[in-house]
Amino acid sequence: MATTDTCCSIVPYFKVPPQNLAAFKDICEQFVEKTKAEPGCLYYGFSFSGNEAHCREGYQDAEAALAHLDNVGLLLTETLKIAEITRLEIHGPETELAKLRGPLAVLQPTLFALEYGFRN
Repeated sequence: MATTDTCCSIVPYFKVPPQNLAAFKDICEQFVEKTKAEPGCLYYGFSFSGNEAHCREGYQDAEAALAHLDNVGLLLTETLKIAEITRLEIHGPETELAKLRGPLAVLQPTLFALEYGFRN
């Protein structure tokens, strides 16, 4: 059974030096505020385990994911001055991943092709 779901998930994990955690959390609030207005965003938020952070984010398709990255590009640049991405995954159907490969190549994500499932 193939899927008709076009959802793309961006799955970044950050390691934040303890002395930068408060500043990182301030930036997280800015990310959330900027992302709220994006029509293609399905969900978005940050979770923490000590000084590790994860951004849980999903978009209706590749175009919405790219629009998000364009919208928060300056914030991401600031974030990478105080934290590092330790893992980056992109999940979505192959047709959508194909649209993301080139634009995200510099970030060297691990791509996961969605083959089965649904979204209500």
